[in-house]
Amino acid sequence: MLPAEAPLVVHVVRQYLPNRGGLEDVVANLCAELLGNGYRVRVVTLDRLFGAPGETLAAREIIAGVEVVRIPWRGSSRYPLAPSVFRHLRDADIVHVHAIDFFFDALAWGWPLHRRPMLVTTHGGFFHTRRFSRIKTVWFNTVSRISSLAYSRIICCSKADRRLFDAIAVRRTSLIENGADTGKFADAAAPAPTQGMITIGRFSANKQILRLLDAARVLVGRDPGWTLTIAGVASDLSEADVRSGIADRGLDANVRLVTGPSNADIRRMMAEASLFVSASDYEGFGLVAIEAMSAGLVPVLQPNSAYRDLAGRHDCIALADYRNPALAADAIEAAHLRLHSDFAGLRDATRAAAAGYGWPAVAGEYMAQYQAILGKGR
Repeated sequence: MLPAEAPLVVHVVRQYLPNRGGLEDVVANLCAELLGNGYRVRVVTLDRLFGAPGETLAAREIIAGVEVVRIPWRGSSRYPLAPSVFRHLRDADIVHVHAIDFFFDALAWGWPLHRRPMLVTTHGGFFHTRRFSRIKTVWFNTVSRISSLAYSRIICCSKADRRLFDAIAVRRTSLIENGADTGKFADAAAPAPTQGMITIGRFSANKQILRLLDAARVLVGRDPGWTLTIAGVASDLSEADVRSGIADRGLDANVRLVTGPSNADIRRMMAEASLFVSASDYEGFGLVAIEAMSAGLVPVLQPNSAYRDLAGRHDCIALADYRNPALAADAIEAAHLRLHSDFAGLRDATRAAAAGYGWPAVAGEYMAQYQAILGKGR
């Protein structure tokens, strides 16, 4: 047990374990590193998962040594209202908010109620889809701009985020790209080239799963040996929505849908695949692509801003515009041919690229930010 005088970092995030996703994994991995480096850690999160709103989770739980406090909420999952968050901040040395949502605004405007030093990690902001883009832009340049004044640091997890947030908080932004757990799927990809593809993540609008299915239909029309595994959890699209999309395209024999998979399940599915595919038109960083690369999977990605930045650093990544199914299918076939021509070399390149995103170094950058804030006093 850590001494009571150890600094307490309270992470505030809308969804956490047992929910699975990029945001949850980032917070869980950062918490694990902090515990190993002498910090006390608490996560304050919502008491119902967006994918299962009818089930209320335990109000308190210890998960992997992390104190998890769950609070009630109402309203939309896009901006869930949870004012009881203030009750769980009084003993915090630092409050670390994750994402730009109700918590970001409420803890800023309600700072006189808790008076804790704060920093925020952007996780892509709230521009994941083009829906309500005009309202979002106005909100970002007014409410978000004012809210940002309450934060000691704005931690941007991608170059795209930093370009965005420099417009409202230029002197307080820092770039700390997300870490990845490069061990959980290490070397899990198929040991020889296959026509198997896999995509992993929430069934959210920005992931553009139906576009991915359109590309799969073109591939299967050319060669019925192609397969696609879709692993994730319901979000904007339900499981029924995705299954309907598969059936409508006549892909039942070639596409496997797995909801709520464990890491062990995903490893088994990766063992049948050689390619990681994503039609996502918005990513905060691209964490899942890094994890796929650690497995030895070759990514074929939609050229959104985050994925373009990632591909600019690692030539093992292929880009494909999934808005055009035939062109996307061409890019996937080209990546598959490249695998056949240099399987060992390309597989090693993807794993080596992923290795540079390990969590110890990333957590060290966060701890440097914490120490700088603590050194200034409350």
